[in-house]
Amino acid sequence: MENSSTEVNQTLGTWTDYSIQYKVVSTFLLSLICALGMVGNVMVILVVLTTKHMRTPTNCYLVSLAVADLMVLTAAGLPAITDSIFNAWVFGRYGCPCITYFQYLGINASSCSITAFTIERYIAICHPIKAQFLCTLSRAKKIIVSVWVFTSLYCVLWFYLSDVEVHRYDNALVTICGYRVDRKIVSPIYFFDYGVFFMLPLILSAVLYGLIARILFLNPLPSNNNHAAKNNTSCKNSRHSSSTATSRRQVTKMLAVVVILFALLWMPYRTLVVVNSFLDQAYTDKWFLLFCRICIYLNSAINPVIYNAMSQKFRAAFRKICGCAQKGSDKPAAYSVALTYAVKDTSMVESTDPYTTELEEITVTDELLADQKIMFPDTCIYGRDDFGNA
Repeated sequence: MENSSTEVNQTLGTWTDYSIQYKVVSTFLLSLICALGMVGNVMVILVVLTTKHMRTPTNCYLVSLAVADLMVLTAAGLPAITDSIFNAWVFGRYGCPCITYFQYLGINASSCSITAFTIERYIAICHPIKAQFLCTLSRAKKIIVSVWVFTSLYCVLWFYLSDVEVHRYDNALVTICGYRVDRKIVSPIYFFDYGVFFMLPLILSAVLYGLIARILFLNPLPSNNNHAAKNNTSCKNSRHSSSTATSRRQVTKMLAVVVILFALLWMPYRTLVVVNSFLDQAYTDKWFLLFCRICIYLNSAINPVIYNAMSQKFRAAFRKICGCAQKGSDKPAAYSVALTYAVKDTSMVESTDPYTTELEEITVTDELLADQKIMFPDTCIYGRDDFGNA
């Protein structure tokens, strides 16, 4: 593919560099957000890949989202930092189409990953029978591969659309990463991206989370209790049903927050692109562009913070990765041994109940412990703390 730089022959007046204030503020904020976001998303990937009981269908989609966010922070964040410092493109002729490709690949893959886990949650909660064969770990992996193959092929067009441009000013020659075609040709592609990778996922998420909320918050989940049963098994089933409902609500809230922040933080940039498509002279105020960039990179960096704040399992796994986990456990030693045995034995449970999430697995473990007849006092009888809710 021929990729020669384009030089604008006419002069564009006097070139003015960014102010020191803008360089300091933008470089500091972008570097901080990108660094924290990269560390956080790498930790999400490591947590799911190295912790067996965290390998659930929902978490697989979160890993895909973390990889996409890493790509955005690397391919878009780092060039934004160099642009703040040098006010020019510094990655060369071939860096322009390659970096642009990975920027849009990460953006579109993150949108598809959010759509995928939203659909997975809808099926798991609203159609639990179908979820037993639709929301499996193997199917989640196939969907993720399909998402990345589709977005990889779709974004190939940016290799042909992007190219470096040399702008001639009275006092300098400035190289930027722009387009090799007229802006009017690129505009329909922006509108297509806006509709398919932004508005469509948001509309679908709004509808599906509305249906999920109706099940979880308005209609109680069916209980496993039998009114005729007045033994310990009935008490255990009651705890399991209540804990499962609470866990699913918490997971749904966490994922809904991810989607809401995705909508809010991408809205300024997406709106700017649409507005500029109708303007003869694009709006390019540097401070507003910086605000749009910060919102985009915050969206890619904030998800690990949400997982840590709203998921006890993720929080514990993050602490373990960081080496902050307590050496001693507040739980009895005998229970800890049994918990390790139960986690190793949950591979069979995950295959039969594939839509179990990271917050529901403690409940499943408690259920398994009871089935294995481990000698623990029944909390319904003796009134002790329920370790399954720890």
